[in-house]
This record gives sequence, structure tokens and C-alpha cells, in this order.
Amino acid sequence: MDRIRITQIKSLIDCPGKQRSTMRALGFGRHGKINRSIEHNFTPGISGMIHKIHHLVVIEKL
Repeated sequence: MDRIRITQIKSLIDCPGKQRSTMRALGFGRHGKINRSIEHNFTPGISGMIHKIHHLVVIEKL
């Protein structure tokens, strides 16, 4: 399965609650800091989450 690295590039200030919840579900935690990266397997569920917050993150294939 493909691995991806998700890096937060924008702040969650003024984002709707659903986007904050999605970031938390991906593993960024309550205090998501800019330029923090996490790695996940690329699954349909993760793909849907990324689609919801694509303006806040950068995706890289590993």
C-alpha cells in the first residue's frame, strides 16, 4: 500500500469545526502546529479526509 506524508501548512484559526475535527482525526492533535508532518497509508478514508482539508495541507508520496 502507498504511504503518504501530510504536512500542515496553514493555521486552523477561523476554520470550521469539522475541518478542525478532521485534522485531529488525522493525528495532528489539538495544538496542530505549522510544518508538522505525519505519515499514513493511502486509503479511501484518508483520501476523503485530505479532500476536506486540502487547502490546509501538502501531500507527498513516499
